[in-house]
Amino acid sequence: MESLRIVLMGKDFELRFVSLVVRARELGDDVLLLDLGSTDQTLDLAKKVDCRVLRYDGEILVPALSDALIADGPEQHTLLINITGNFKLRDMPLLVNRARENWDVHMSFSSEESDNSNPQEVVYEDAEVSHLAASINGLKALSNSKISETPLELDQELRVRVLHSKPAPKIQQRESLATASKFAQLFYWMLESKHPLLLFGIPGIVLFFVGYKLSGNVLDTFNEWNQTSVGVGLAVIAVTLMGLFAMMVGLILYIMGKQVKQIQSQYQHWPKDN
Repeated sequence: MESLRIVLMGKDFELRFVSLVVRARELGDDVLLLDLGSTDQTLDLAKKVDCRVLRYDGEILVPALSDALIADGPEQHTLLINITGNFKLRDMPLLVNRARENWDVHMSFSSEESDNSNPQEVVYEDAEVSHLAASINGLKALSNSKISETPLELDQELRVRVLHSKPAPKIQQRESLATASKFAQLFYWMLESKHPLLLFGIPGIVLFFVGYKLSGNVLDTFNEWNQTSVGVGLAVIAVTLMGLFAMMVGLILYIMGKQVKQIQSQYQHWPKDN
């Protein structure tokens, strides 16, 4: 088939834009941003990642969108994706596979979960397109359609498939430890990463702070030195030294880890003898 052009249609999705463009470039031959009037940093990011931008102010209906896509570049197979809050990045490979199938028009309309109507009988002016994959002939046929028509009225020689894009069912899942709270996420990351500054640094800071506070508050309560006061004093000193030692160990292990990674990266670039 012809080269695939992936068109990202939407506005104000700067937080997702770069990841969408990177993924689209892995799957397609050309990436185009069909901007609907972004007011955030989306257009600036498009310039930074060298993504073509087509400003679109017309009706968000299939015939009008097809006109704009034909005017931009009619020599490519096109996949138009409506970037909304419901679109997931993991859905893009599936849409690309559908675009690479032998369909002249493959599109879906956003609809409610309870909508059981025939999607081929949906009027263009009453439908919000979720995605549109079309060949050159398919785009031309859609651009010649009226907004009061339906996909059922397209040329019978075209291979057309129309679907409903329904929201995924909401299934209540049990909350895991990693998503229970911010503290749980931090604790889980500490266990998984085994970062020395976290495993030794945080306990060291706590022990040092406790020992420092006890040295001023507890020892001042004793009026004379005896077996009890000496024992408490030694315990306070031991807690303080343990905290200081743990902080030093965490810092040393962190520096050594950085040095080991640097040596490993250099070793990977050394030439190997045959």
